[in-house]
Amino acid sequence: MRAPLRSAEFEEELRAIGRDRYHDKHAFHILMHKGTLTQGQLQAWVLNRFYYQKSIPLKDASLISRSGDIALRREWIGRIIEHDGTKPGEGGIERWLKLAEGVGLDRDYVASCEGVLPATRFACDAYVHFVREQSLLEAVASSLTELFAPDLHRTRIDALSANYSFANEETLAYFRTRLIEAPEDVTFGLAYVLRNARTREEQTLCVAALRFKTDVLWAQLDALHHAYVTPGLIPPGAFVPERAS
Repeated sequence: MRAPLRSAEFEEELRAIGRDRYHDKHAFHILMHKGTLTQGQLQAWVLNRFYYQKSIPLKDASLISRSGDIALRREWIGRIIEHDGTKPGEGGIERWLKLAEGVGLDRDYVASCEGVLPATRFACDAYVHFVREQSLLEAVASSLTELFAPDLHRTRIDALSANYSFANEETLAYFRTRLIEAPEDVTFGLAYVLRNARTREEQTLCVAALRFKTDVLWAQLDALHHAYVTPGLIPPGAFVPERAS
């Protein structure tokens, strides 16, 4: 059996995944940040990303339901509240729907998830199933893409503000709020993984879980790029900008 990595070495191995594999490097994001996406392409991203947003509280609820650790449950339930709020009109999902309205989509259409790409559904559902079925340690490790999210959110806020007329305080509120929430969430998650991955084998599983999560994010952008950029082959039943916007 291999000796476990020291905590600093293990953390560096996790952080290296973000440098190599995080979806800020995807061609679709690069086009967005250059300001060259059309309104229809932005609408497609907002619509499909909503399916991911609505999946997050589902995976978090399944993680909580599996844990006998009261400290973990007490901490993790805050993630559900961040997305769902405590009453109508609050939370990250509501802020995402405000973004959807800002790019010219009907909020009820977005909330229905009608028109979401099949690959988006498969990727997001796979993430929910992963958290539900793999070990609790792997489930927590898969959330550590939040280590890399703040830099992307800052870049996105600046790029959208500079290049797109819909960008304002209300439509960008989701990203501004995540700049505060994500670092707080990941502090707990990272400490949990570093503390509980005691063997090299457990550390390897955590690394694989985080790579899986980056694949989930990357696959969603692959689907968007294929359907709405090039070759521009929109699957039957999926969102068509000219018809739904």
